[in-house]
Amino acid sequence: MTDTSEQRLPYRLRERFLSSTERALLRALTDLMGERYVICPKVGLNEIFYIVRPNENVHFFNKFFRKHVDFLLCDPKTLQPAFGVEMVRAAAQGEPRESDSFMEALFMDAGLPLVHVPAADVYAASELVMLFQLAVTKSGAGAPARAASPQDNVPNCPICGKMMVLRIHRSGANSGQQYYGCMDSPKCAGVVSIR
Repeated sequence: MTDTSEQRLPYRLRERFLSSTERALLRALTDLMGERYVICPKVGLNEIFYIVRPNENVHFFNKFFRKHVDFLLCDPKTLQPAFGVEMVRAAAQGEPRESDSFMEALFMDAGLPLVHVPAADVYAASELVMLFQLAVTKSGAGAPARAASPQDNVPNCPICGKMMVLRIHRSGANSGQQYYGCMDSPKCAGVVSIR
């Protein structure tokens, strides 16, 4: 029998956190931005965005689960995201890859500029500036990110405080109408009507 106190966990440190092209881009961004932004590499999308009404939109979870943006530039005082930077690789026939299109739509919908930088070994500051200007223009000339609307939130159960689930009355006078019911139903009878 082996001594479990001496067994190592099955994890190892990766040889490189960033690829050579990512390191080159990080150096170029650092030189270009100076102290204007904090540059965070490999930030998970679920750390930047959240899914509204998660119990109703669970099928959207896999679109960004375990995915990241290559670099996130944040305001140094508030750490509020200001730009996403994504390295893009050429796809067949010059068409954007599906993942690149999804990232573009995700950032655009949130009002956060996403800068697409072609992967390279060397980056010219003038080309990066042009790409940043293009991203700001595409995202609505630097419009502030959209705030959550009341319809984005799921109510908590008025009885037990747990998240509620969108349900439909199956019978009775309210048949076919939607309502929020406690996720712990039938143990908890909490209900919130939808007007």
